[in-house]
Order: sequence, then structure tokens, then C-alpha cells
Amino acid sequence: MNLSQFNRILQQALLLPVVALLLTAGALYWQMRGANETVGIIQTTDARIAQASLVAKLIIDEESGLRGFETTGDERFLQPFNDAGNRLPSEFEKLAALTGTDAEQRYNVEDLRNEHQTWRDAFALPIISLVRAGGHTNDVNLNLYGKSLMDQVRQDIDSITQHAEARRTVRIAQWHRQVRNMLEALIAIALGMGVLIGLFMRSRLHAVSSAYRSSLEILGRRAEEIFQSEQRLRTTLDSIGDGVVTCDASGRIQMMNPVAAELTGWSQADAVGLPLEGVFHIADEHTRQPLETPVAKVMRLKTVVGLASNTALIRKDGTQILIAHSGAPVRDQTGETVGVVLVFRDITMERRTQEALLANEKLAVAGRLAATIAHEIHNPLDSVSNLLYLMKNGVTEEEFKQFVDMAERELARVTQISRAMLGLYRESKAPVAVDLQQILKEILLLMEHRFQELGVTVNSDIPGPILVDAFPAELRQVFTNLITNAAEAADSGGEVRISASALPAGINSAGHKMPPGALIIIADNGKGISDEVRPHLFQPFFTTKGERGTGLGLWVSRGIIHKHGGTIDLASDTGESAHGTVVSVFLAEKPAINTNVA
Repeated sequence: MNLSQFNRILQQALLLPVVALLLTAGALYWQMRGANETVGIIQTTDARIAQASLVAKLIIDEESGLRGFETTGDERFLQPFNDAGNRLPSEFEKLAALTGTDAEQRYNVEDLRNEHQTWRDAFALPIISLVRAGGHTNDVNLNLYGKSLMDQVRQDIDSITQHAEARRTVRIAQWHRQVRNMLEALIAIALGMGVLIGLFMRSRLHAVSSAYRSSLEILGRRAEEIFQSEQRLRTTLDSIGDGVVTCDASGRIQMMNPVAAELTGWSQADAVGLPLEGVFHIADEHTRQPLETPVAKVMRLKTVVGLASNTALIRKDGTQILIAHSGAPVRDQTGETVGVVLVFRDITMERRTQEALLANEKLAVAGRLAATIAHEIHNPLDSVSNLLYLMKNGVTEEEFKQFVDMAERELARVTQISRAMLGLYRESKAPVAVDLQQILKEILLLMEHRFQELGVTVNSDIPGPILVDAFPAELRQVFTNLITNAAEAADSGGEVRISASALPAGINSAGHKMPPGALIIIADNGKGISDEVRPHLFQPFFTTKGERGTGLGLWVSRGIIHKHGGTIDLASDTGESAHGTVVSVFLAEKPAINTNVA
């Protein structure tokens, strides 16, 4: 059952009693209206009886006053007669008005009025006139005549009263019947509505109960699923090798997995509820200056963030480890950020491994050049030894000067070669202005013997000094690797072309804005690199030279170029007519050097 169905059942449960009450109220109103009409008729009948009684009383007063005057002849006895006579016309009108639509009663009232008028005109007024004239009113026949007229009046009054009382009795019985019917109808309606409402509510409650049971079952299954999901999530978080910390929007820790507890030195029980910066204290690897917490950065940027690779985590015991980490916002259904998830890992050993690999590759490059350098140094030293030997055995002054000049030139060549060798290995602590022309010429000087052994021709096009900020030893390592690879790929009879040029700021072929810098191109006309091999060239430990290669040269070279904020691209063709490989290296003139990128 969905929410709309539940709301419909609630509406039905509310409306049915209301409708039932309205129907009951309508029935009661109809019954009460009939009863009220009956009561009104009864009240009218009572008023008619009362009016008839009043008329009868006035007629009696009138007759009593006449009898008193007839007996005594005193005019004072006529006062009730006159008063009643004055009132009776209006009272007769009221009595006639109370008859309503009852034709029989109207006839009786009219007959009463006529009979009374006959008694008054035919008996009462003549008797008064006779008494006033001094006559005698003891005539039996006359009095009997008057009595018969008054009996007729009384009979009419009794008829009116009896008729009204009969009607009243009927109406009272009708009223009792209506009240009884109303009570019976009320009881029947109440029972019927109660049964109807009970049955309806039973069916609705049964539906709600079924829906409630179904909802409980669904909620139970969902709760079990959520519990299982939470358990899987906790197991996953406990099993992964990275540290995971979740925080609320204010930056207080809500949960951390065992790896995070081990890396920070804080247990979850101690860390929960604390501000992140109190547990996850990060600083610059070199300066130890505090860094912005991931929570603050995520809440500020409202997106996934990664922190600098020179980040060090200060553990609870004060020791330091290098970490790589990222933070991501946790959003609710409205898209509002309600928390932050932090994932981090220990890269201390990884960094040391990279440094060891870099040093190993640097030593490998130096080792490959050792034989060439030894040969290059051995030849001028042999020349110097021969010149010294000749000078010891006696020479002319002119020959002496000539031999000294020759020895100085040979020693200068030795010095130049040894200085280039030292420059390849010695590392500066900060980037300095480097002349790419000088570096490339020194490398070509060191590799002359190697080029002769391989039988390749090297052509360089470096018209003038090209200055960039860099670590010179690392650039020597990069270009030594690239030039050596090109010479070995060209093989005997091949050609290697090296060019370097300064570039102004502009837009590259990919549409990216480029700063001013230098472009170095190293190309060979060897067989080229196949499509299967090309995707793996910059992967560590991948080599096509067998035991002669370490598989680190291009990987290290790319890391160094990226460290200098530059790019390295490789294009190769394996066709029969046009084949070879071209490596392009771009170095910015004033790069933002990342000292922690290999």
C-alpha cells in the first residue's frame, strides 16, 4: 500500500462517520419537524378550547347579569351583561380565526354566534326593555323560551369544545406515535450506521493492518539488507589498504577504519567526535608548516580535492610519514554537503623506492658512459705522457713550447670530460638557470666514442643559448637517455638529429595555452616502434633491450620532465620508405617545479 492509498483510507474512515451523522441528523430533523407540527396543532387546539371557554364564560356573565337585573330591576346588575356584550364580538372573531381550515369548527362557531345573537335579540334585550318599562318577567313560557335559546348556545359551545378536545386527543396520540417512531428510527439508524461503520472500518483496518504487516516485512528485509550492506561496507573498509576517515560538515570525526587508526596512531574510540585537525595533523614535508585540512578544502571548493604530494602526516607519537590522500564531499538528497570522506595512504616506502630507482637509473646511465669516458680520458692522457717523455729526452725551445701547448689542450679536454661527468651526477638543491645548448653539447661530447662504436651520425641544430629554470643534473640524465635510445635505435649507418629552439607563449596543437619555453627534438631514422610496444614505453621495467636495459629510462625521464612542469611526446613510424622515431620535449622557461614528482 502506497501513501496515496493510505490517505484515501483515512479520508474514507473520516468521511463515513460524518455522512452517517448527517443522514442521522436528517432523519431526526424530519421526525422532529413532524412532531413539532403535531405539537403546533395541539397548541392551536388548546388555544381554541381556551377561547371557547372564554366565550362561554362571557356568555354566562351576560346571562347572570340579565338574571340579576330581571330579578331586582337594578341597573347595576346589567354591568356584566354590557361588558360581556362588548367583548363577545371580538372574542367570536378570535375563536373563528383559531378554527383555521376546519370547516366543521368554523360552522359550529358561526352557529354559536348566530344562536347567541338570537338569544340576545329575541330574549335578553326584550327582557331588559320589559323590566325598565315596569312590566313583569315571571311569565313561565317566556323564561322557558329564553332557557331553550341559552341551551342551544351551551350546546354549540359544548360541541365546539368537544370537537377541539377530540382533535387534541388525536393529535396527542399522533405526537406520541411520532415520538415513538422517532426513537425507533433513531435506534434503527444508530444500529444500522454502527453496523455499517463497523463493517467498513473492519475492512479498512484489515487493509491497513495487511499493509502495516507488509510494510513491517519490507522494513525488516530492508533493515537486514542495510545491516548486511553496512557489515560488508565495514568489512570492506577494514580490509582495504588505505586509511578512511569520515567527518560531519563541521569537521568532527564520525568513523575511521583500522588502517587510518594505525597510520594516525589514534584509536577510533579516542578519535570519534574530535576535530579532524586534532587527529589528522598534516604539514609540509620540508618546512613542517601546517597545511589546510581536507575538510576545510572540500567545504570551500564543494568538490573532490587532492592534496599536495609533499604532505606529511604527524602521528600521535610525533613521528612523521609521507602520505597521498584525497577528500570528497558527502551530499544529501538536496545536494547539500553534510560531511567529508578522507582517503589516504602511506607513501613513505613508495617515495624511497622511487628515489632508489632514480638513483639506480642515474648510476646505470653513468655506468653506460663510464667506458666511453675512460676511453676519452685515456687518449689525451696517453698524449700527455708521450709529450712529457719527449720533453724529458731533450727538445728545442720551440718544440718545448709546442709540446706544452699540446699537453694543455689535451688536459683541457680531460677537464671538460670530467666536468661533464660530474655534472651528470651532481644534484643541485634548487632549480637554477640552465643553458640547454651547453648541456646538449656536453652530452654529445661524452657520447662521441659511443656514437663511433654504433656507427651513427649525429647532427645537431642548436643555434644559440636557451635558458630555462631546472635541475641541470636531471636534465642531463633525461637527454642522455633519449639520445642514447635514439643512437641505439638508428644502429650502424643511421642518423640522429638533435634540435633545440626557444618558443614564445602560445597555443599548442591540442588547444592548450603554453607559456614561453624551449622545444627539444631528438629524432632517429631507425626501424620505428610498433603499435603493440608503444603503449608500454613509459611503464617502469618495460624494455626492448633485453638484459642490456633496465626498463626505467623513459619512465624516469617522463617523471623528471613532469617534475619540471614540461611535456614529453613520442611519435614513431614503422613504414618501409619512411620510418623512425621522434621524441619532443617541451620545457617552460619559468616552470612551477614540483620537487616531489619523480
